[in-house]
Amino acid sequence: MKRRSALLAMILLPVLVCCQGKKDQPGTAATQGPEARSASAHGPKVRMKTSLGEIVVELNAEKAPITVENFLGYVKTKHYDGTVFHRVINGFMIQGGGFAPEGGKLVEKPSGKGIVNEGQNGLKNDRGTIAMARTADPNSATAQFFINVGDNAGLNFPSGGGYAVFGKVIAGMDVVDKIKAVVTGQKQLTMRNPATGEQLTMPSGDVPVQNVVIQSVTVE
Repeated sequence: MKRRSALLAMILLPVLVCCQGKKDQPGTAATQGPEARSASAHGPKVRMKTSLGEIVVELNAEKAPITVENFLGYVKTKHYDGTVFHRVINGFMIQGGGFAPEGGKLVEKPSGKGIVNEGQNGLKNDRGTIAMARTADPNSATAQFFINVGDNAGLNFPSGGGYAVFGKVIAGMDVVDKIKAVVTGQKQLTMRNPATGEQLTMPSGDVPVQNVVIQSVTVE
């Protein structure tokens, strides 16, 4: 099924939801424009060890200082260790950092308050960039992130306020491509109501059949 990169938002879960229809052809590492190449500006680097291999991301603290500080805060508290990529759409993006296996289910981990959206920072949602997931509220991003596996112009400002890019994969894009190609289906996700903290279980599509686990994320 072809998908386009226009997004809808779910109120309880900061996920990216695609509409059906025509989607721009994803770019390749060799054809990215200068905006994508500048998404990392010799900033902090993090190493993400996953069950399918390692990914190294260089963060752009110059263009996205609030987002980078927020992300590194979750790294330092080991929030991401043991979480999974819970939404994978080949040709679009892979999303993770929010859910962990628990008793045979995927349960959302508690997270902090939403941060100011830096979607206007000029960085584009091109292949290989990392950005923050959020709800319809532009300033609702907490811990969940996604890595673009195609050039997703529909996520850039001003569309919906933009999705804030804050870095770029500099090693391990082959691992990202392995993840984007895994078999997916529908699973039950247990989410937390951001207002009350209560848990709500509901079905979600595009979830890997076999968990792709983020074993650890560390600063280089």
